[in-house]
Amino acid sequence: MSKAAAPKKPAAPPAGCTIDINDPKVQDAAIKIQASYRGHRSRQELKEKGPPRILKELKDVVLIEGSAARLDCRVSAFPDPLIRWLKNGQELKDGPKYRYTFEDPDIVALVVRDGTLSDLGKYTVTISNTFGETSDSAKIIIEVPGKIKKGPDSVKVKAGQMVKLVAHISGEPEPDVGWAKDGEDIEEDDRLFYDIDSDTTTLTIKNIRAADAGKYEVFVENSLGMDQSFARVDVI
Repeated sequence: MSKAAAPKKPAAPPAGCTIDINDPKVQDAAIKIQASYRGHRSRQELKEKGPPRILKELKDVVLIEGSAARLDCRVSAFPDPLIRWLKNGQELKDGPKYRYTFEDPDIVALVVRDGTLSDLGKYTVTISNTFGETSDSAKIIIEVPGKIKKGPDSVKVKAGQMVKLVAHISGEPEPDVGWAKDGEDIEEDDRLFYDIDSDTTTLTIKNIRAADAGKYEVFVENSLGMDQSFARVDVI
């Protein structure tokens, strides 16, 4: 029986070529390589050819008057898609008011600037490429403090005439509205009453009398704030 040859010892690595896996710098480099690979794999998965898909849906947004709001969703689409944003079915053009934004690799967003009540509505994003189209929708909800945009005008009238004091109002949520005379809430009747419409309130005084002369106040209030305005009525 022949003798087995002794195993050869592995050759020592050249000087400077050893790696200490316990070295913090080596561990940090390994983490970065793994993260880079995961990101590469994720991007490759997103680039599978096919119709667009929405991975994270739009959500309703509350917009405070005067500020900006952002609607965004996460999508998967390859080849690169065409993005369109619509408000209540009407396409929005990218510009100072409505800004289309894209964040690599998969976030599309719409920024609505300088919010006003007119921005209230349903917003839809459509994403299309050569393989198909998908869409999603959400609402922008506007919050506006109760406000009197234009107060009633002071008037001088003859006894027996009819007077209408009109105030232009706004607010979302819809504000409570009231009228007062000389600091006292007005008690309505068939001769003296007020109406409230979507953006105005009107105080009507029929067959005006000398006792109706005075300082009239209109006030509006909601959960975000209140406002008031005054007018003088003189009977001559």
